[in-house]
Amino acid sequence: MSGQAASTEPEGWFTVTRVVDGDTFWVDDGSEKGLKIRLIGIDAPEPRNTGTRPKGFFGAESTTYLQELLKGKRVRLEYDVARYDRYMRTLAYAYLDDGTFINAELVRNGYATVMTMPPNVKYAKTFTELAANARKQKKGLWNESPSLK
Repeated sequence: MSGQAASTEPEGWFTVTRVVDGDTFWVDDGSEKGLKIRLIGIDAPEPRNTGTRPKGFFGAESTTYLQELLKGKRVRLEYDVARYDRYMRTLAYAYLDDGTFINAELVRNGYATVMTMPPNVKYAKTFTELAANARKQKKGLWNESPSLK
């Protein structure tokens, strides 16, 4: 039963307090610090150099897109099998009040790529299909326009 505990916990609504980058943000969970959320199944380019990863192409745009998507909003979190990553960020799928699936929206519009990490694979097929369409349509980071380079 302990392996199932994370996936059976109730979903919840939280106010977004800050966006870190294109796949990570903070929500108000009632604690002093808040809760850091890492979106499952996707990977957005880094907007700046970090200790582990260099600044990525389209990183600033990806971060700005997520900021605009989440600004002043509440999100509903849905969990998969593993609840935390190695950095102890909460792993989640996130939805807006209007039903927008944030993880999918980022991939659909070319602001993130697919990064499937078992055991959290619930929407892997969906994300893969959305990424293929974004690439085919040259959306976001797949746009080869010189003005984006």
